[in-house]
Amino acid sequence: MNKLITKGLVLVLAVLFAGPAYGSSNKESSGNYPTLHKTIEVNGLKIFYREAGPKNAPTPLLLHGYPTSSHMFRNLIENLSHCYHLLAPDYPGYGRSEQPPMADFAYTFDNMSKVVEGFLEALKVKKFSIYLMDYGAPIGYRIAAKYPERVQSLIVQNGGAYEEGLREFWDPIKKYWNEYTIENGKALEGFHSPDGLKWQYTHGVQNVEKISPDNWHVDLQHLTRPENNAIQLAMFYDYRTNVALYPEWQAYLRKHQPPTLIVWGKNDHIFPADGAHAYKKNLKNIDFHLLNTGHFALEEEGDAITKHILKFLEKNNIK
Repeated sequence: MNKLITKGLVLVLAVLFAGPAYGSSNKESSGNYPTLHKTIEVNGLKIFYREAGPKNAPTPLLLHGYPTSSHMFRNLIENLSHCYHLLAPDYPGYGRSEQPPMADFAYTFDNMSKVVEGFLEALKVKKFSIYLMDYGAPIGYRIAAKYPERVQSLIVQNGGAYEEGLREFWDPIKKYWNEYTIENGKALEGFHSPDGLKWQYTHGVQNVEKISPDNWHVDLQHLTRPENNAIQLAMFYDYRTNVALYPEWQAYLRKHQPPTLIVWGKNDHIFPADGAHAYKKNLKNIDFHLLNTGHFALEEEGDAITKHILKFLEKNNIK
């Protein structure tokens, strides 16, 4: 009898203390995999990235926006790591990745996408979903349009592919595209000043006190590097090449119909909700959610976005 009791106790303890394996039905449990902070050489550059979760699980590729880094995904990575393999690289000149001199590296969206493509090749990632946010959208869409067979799904959070989403915020940037002058560039530098950064994180949120000031202080670590201001202006100017590719990306969406989740901060002044609604024109399998927050929606609605992602990936049988 004592042996049976002891054996039963061991089984109970094993169940209680065992972490959920990949494939567990408990999709909303907290992550049990630590976030690893790594560096890998890609195209001759040292690229920093965050990685978490079982490597045999489906891989969401998390592509950050301006003016931040993979730091923006820190909480989402923890929330999803129990059942997905998360990868979040920093682009050259952002976060903790190497910042090559502008004389040696063209800071363009074409070049950034080539680095991310090389990152996937270096890690031997063949199939993946893409989280597209802000700058991450034009980088990710270049890859998706080039390798549609490798993309399992799209998660779009305030990332544009339609001109409907380029409203008054973009007027001074469009002026820079049309008149490439030092004066017009200077007018854009305020976006990555301390006050400009704080505005990007706090405008349109429900509760400013929920937004950690650590966000913009972390961003300033790379934004205040020598030559980084010029890098940001180069990226602003090159954004015009993305708009020219919008028809190609829309054709990709129409033709390949990737399962797509829209989780969009509807109060965003940079990429307003008009750009979210525009996706409905080309997609049939679309899970659409507008959230009552601003540009960096993960900071205030991260739990809601996590739940939407878990349901979406499971519903579409992403394996």
